[in-house]
Amino acid sequence: MKCVICHGEQVEIIQVNEEINLGNDIVYIPVKISVCKTCGERYYDRQTMQFLEDIEKKLHAEQGKLKEVGKVLVYG
Repeated sequence: MKCVICHGEQVEIIQVNEEINLGNDIVYIPVKISVCKTCGERYYDRQTMQFLEDIEKKLHAEQGKLKEVGKVLVYG
């Protein structure tokens, strides 16, 4: 796969932390996505986007299940 931004050929699947804002807090959700190693452009497939949207909906109802790490909350 070639990057649509920089046309680099170093697009690899890696784990990144996606940020979801929850009030004044930030929740990091680890996901594996394709990322251009040259410019950092991220590529999300439909399944990953649906997963992130579902998690965001659940976060509002399940705030008590989050593990506090300083001032950052981690889901899961």
